[in-house]
Amino acid sequence: MKVNKKFLAALIFIVFIASSLFTVSGIYFLLGFNRYQFTDVARLFAAMRLVKTYYVNDIDTNKMVNGAIKGMVGSLDDPHSLYLDQNLYKRLMEQTEGSFGGIGVVMQYNKDKKIVSVISVMKDTPGEKAGLKPGDEIVAIDGTSTTDFSFDQVASHIRGPVDTDVTLTIKNDDGQRDVSITRATIKTSSVAHEMLPDDVGYIRIAMFSENTGKEFTEAYQDLQKQNMKGLVLDLRSNPGGLLTSCVEIAKELVPKGTIVSIVDHDGNKEVYSSSLEEQKYPIVVLIDENSASASEILAGALQDTGAATLVGVKSYGKGSVQQVIPLGSGTALKLTIAKYYTPSGRSIDGVGIEPDVPVTFDVNANDDNQLNTAVDVLKQKINQ
Repeated sequence: MKVNKKFLAALIFIVFIASSLFTVSGIYFLLGFNRYQFTDVARLFAAMRLVKTYYVNDIDTNKMVNGAIKGMVGSLDDPHSLYLDQNLYKRLMEQTEGSFGGIGVVMQYNKDKKIVSVISVMKDTPGEKAGLKPGDEIVAIDGTSTTDFSFDQVASHIRGPVDTDVTLTIKNDDGQRDVSITRATIKTSSVAHEMLPDDVGYIRIAMFSENTGKEFTEAYQDLQKQNMKGLVLDLRSNPGGLLTSCVEIAKELVPKGTIVSIVDHDGNKEVYSSSLEEQKYPIVVLIDENSASASEILAGALQDTGAATLVGVKSYGKGSVQQVIPLGSGTALKLTIAKYYTPSGRSIDGVGIEPDVPVTFDVNANDDNQLNTAVDVLKQKINQ
């Protein structure tokens, strides 16, 4: 019996496609996905195949895949979950490995208007040598508008390998100009302290880095030796940092009990606790719209346990944990995998922490009106 060649070819093709689908779907189900998710992924691959087959111009497949992944992560509406292309991932790894520098400025970010401003410039740093001043607005980085970046990305693009250049477009009352700045290693303490009048101790934590816990302990003990009666803890414009350093400090200030709980996608909970039997001093904490992440954990724990009064404005609202997951080809996902909860069970993510005493910073004042209010509140607590 003769077999029609066209029929045979069609049959072989159908069998090939069917076996391929069974193989792919089998692997897919083994990985734990359901049939509905399989349909979605099949739709994605079908769209990619159609574009590659019929689009009139040449296609950069790598660029198309990058765009698809960016869109996927962007659909999460999570500013802290990012697709790291080869450049961003390389930059992140350089920072993680410590082979990076900066320009020596502390920045403030208005997340509603997406405005990045300089709030202080460290002495003897590239930023100071370039003439940057508090109040300067950073409009662009290397020609790309800062409105295209999240705050994490702004900081990441300004940092980079030592002795490399970054060009900032600066806007102020004198107009707009481009400034080329050579990055350098920035050596600065994350903790500063002093004794204010009337035995009021003051500690400023700029961020939570590897040595912040040790630096805080030294500052705290020095103020105790000077017979302080109460403490103002300044966490304004503190973007966060290492949770471990935050917990170290919390154990010296937060009464016995929970400091923070971390809950992941599956409901698994990790709890950090304090064993401090008794609070030593009345405390007032300063926060603002740029107090984020670990600084909110510390402020929230002190507020929830009644150990401190919070003064300032509502904090940033970053109460989540991110993990960097390599994807291959020099790319990765930075993905939110868990959320922080304060001792009372509050999630601050996207919400922030409301101060007990709201005070907006007066940029036209000759002194720090928020700090003055914090000192007044602390004195009232001392005299109770």
